[in-house]
Amino acid sequence: MRSPDPSVAADQPSASRNRLVLIVYTSAIFVSALLLFSVQPLFTKMVLPRLGGSPAVWSVAMVFFQSLLLGGYAYAHYLMQLRNRVIPVLVHLTLLALALVTLPLSIASGWGEPPTSGYAFWLLGLFAVSIGLPFFALAANNPLLQAWFVRTGHPNGPDPYFLYASSNIGSFLALLSYPVLLEPMFTLRTQNLIWSGGYGLLIVLIGACGLLLLRSPASAAVDVLAADSGGPAPGWMLRARWIFLAAVPSGLLIAVTAHISTDIAAAPLLWVLPLSLYLLTWVLVFQSRPLLPHRLMLLLQPLAISGAVILLALSGERNLLITLGGHLLCFFIIAMACHGELARTRPPAKYLTGFYVALSFGGMVGGLFSGLIAPYAFSWIAEYPILVALAVLCRPPAQQQPRSGSRWYWPLLAVLAVALIAPSHSTGKVVSWLVDNRVYVISAVAVAAMILATLLRIDRAKLAGIVILALVLVDVYPSDDGRVVTVRSFFGVHKIVITPNGQYHVLMHGTTIHGAEKFRNADGRPITGRPEPISYYHRDGGIGQAITAVRERKGAPLKVAVIGLGSGTLACASEPGETWKFFEIDQSMVDAARDPKYFTYIQNCEPDLKPVMGDARLTFAREPDGIYDLIIVDAYSSDAIPIHLATEEAMAIYKKKLAPQGVVLMHVSNRHLDLASVVVGIAQANDLKSWVYDEDSGRDDEYIFATNVVVSAREEADIGKLASSEKWADIEAEENQRVWTDDYSNVLGAVYRRLRDGEQ
Repeated sequence: MRSPDPSVAADQPSASRNRLVLIVYTSAIFVSALLLFSVQPLFTKMVLPRLGGSPAVWSVAMVFFQSLLLGGYAYAHYLMQLRNRVIPVLVHLTLLALALVTLPLSIASGWGEPPTSGYAFWLLGLFAVSIGLPFFALAANNPLLQAWFVRTGHPNGPDPYFLYASSNIGSFLALLSYPVLLEPMFTLRTQNLIWSGGYGLLIVLIGACGLLLLRSPASAAVDVLAADSGGPAPGWMLRARWIFLAAVPSGLLIAVTAHISTDIAAAPLLWVLPLSLYLLTWVLVFQSRPLLPHRLMLLLQPLAISGAVILLALSGERNLLITLGGHLLCFFIIAMACHGELARTRPPAKYLTGFYVALSFGGMVGGLFSGLIAPYAFSWIAEYPILVALAVLCRPPAQQQPRSGSRWYWPLLAVLAVALIAPSHSTGKVVSWLVDNRVYVISAVAVAAMILATLLRIDRAKLAGIVILALVLVDVYPSDDGRVVTVRSFFGVHKIVITPNGQYHVLMHGTTIHGAEKFRNADGRPITGRPEPISYYHRDGGIGQAITAVRERKGAPLKVAVIGLGSGTLACASEPGETWKFFEIDQSMVDAARDPKYFTYIQNCEPDLKPVMGDARLTFAREPDGIYDLIIVDAYSSDAIPIHLATEEAMAIYKKKLAPQGVVLMHVSNRHLDLASVVVGIAQANDLKSWVYDEDSGRDDEYIFATNVVVSAREEADIGKLASSEKWADIEAEENQRVWTDDYSNVLGAVYRRLRDGEQ
């Protein structure tokens, strides 16, 4: 009988140990990333009610998380400069244990109500005080564990970047599982407890990683790091390029999200799509054998940049799926090219933590630009075209010598720019032709850029020049009919569109109309006197009918509260002797509604109107109990909704403020969500009956639109003649539909019901 080979027998324990090291480290990095990216939507959802459910809360949250990621990566970098292996393990486990003591997650005391301005900085402080420590500890795990893995002596130690793919797979799954599984199934409290349990499990896994590191022979780390010592340390120019390559896609992520939710389709959960693609690019580029070769992505990048320019020229809602999918595809290719360059130029394992510090610093810079600086610097989403132009500079430098005749490139480009831009400052046939054919002209310039990049291989500076020209033309010759004024604040970008003949002034948030006023008749004569409410507020619509019915039922002047000002249309729904009080969170909306250049409802109907500023969930709760005959909730911003105004607890506040026969009216018109059933449910939970109005006026050309309205009251008699109207349906809550509360909401369910039932 043959005896086993001693050398093979000696290798077996080593092979099994290597498997154990790989499994434990991969699991720890995966769980850490899972927790890191699930805490972001979880805690952001806890914070949203403080600021009216503004989508900008997510952008600021991204800036905070990217900034703290830099702190975590820097901490890991400096910790691994220590020669002693025991100290980094003990220090990090102590940090994790201290963070565990602060769980479960909660909003820090003293941060209940935001200030009247400076929301972004207030939010950053709230995030830092509330979850700064556990997030900081999580942020350090990825580079720290990879550095430990290098020092375990594992055969894959010299190139540990495949673990970064594992990290991003965890992030990717966390991001997708939150809206699909966690949010619909669990309350916020349960989600919080599950997350805290996962954090405890992570500490055990990291403890095991530390133990495996300490039990590894010290010579293993020396051998790996010695093998890397032959190459030079990364220079500052390379580090600066890493930062730039990380900054552009990071900023582009927030810019693309803002653009598609503002100018294409403000659908709920839309932010998931670009962020998922962003994470997917990290997974793909750091694979051992990339599924999408970097050379292919560099070849496609000029096409993607040209495509983004053409899509910006098209703009608006036309071909919704094509424009939405097109922007996301272009973003994906650009991010793949940038991140692929980072993967191609990554340093040896010895300099791993410094590489990750550069990546996180670039991510923070891009996030700061798009999330904090741009909203204050620009009145529109200008950061998107700026970052598209900067993406050109992410290409590697040209390897070949300049072609003969290239010295004429810049003078010719300057002549072309003058020929195309100068007519915009004049009138005549030339400018009319350019306006009518703007898409073709801009597309021709963009296609020229693509051809020059792919066929003639011009250098990146020349390519950037022609791309910038195309993007300037997008701004010089806008696609909107009529004049457009943009107003930007923390709460989003609003557009005031003046139709070509000056007949209507229209307030839009994203692609959703939030009010309109008729300034001229069809023959061009100006409207005089008290303006008539139109859009959703016409007297024949659901809101107008409800106001009339409550007024007739009372037989006396009404006392009304309105949550959401918009263009101020409802100011002209009041009658002499009545008291109407408005609650608004966005000062820019108040300024626009008061400006007679844009809207005259307030000037003509309620000139002394002084809205109560702040989140209505907080400000309205301070109103005296039992005084309002009618409460109108009309605070939805674009098609993204402030959920905290549509919960059981919110309805309890409204009910408490109602007079004995008072009525709550909630405007729930929405293209993407079924909100009527949500309101019926929260009303029934507060012992209120509900009636639903959902009809199309058929008068869209007059800016009088279909409305979906729910009125809720204690008794049928309280709503007057609406109770006997065939247009108002007495609805009861569905038994299998869970009531929305401050602790539970299911946006995906509302989306599903809208798709299931169709738009009525």
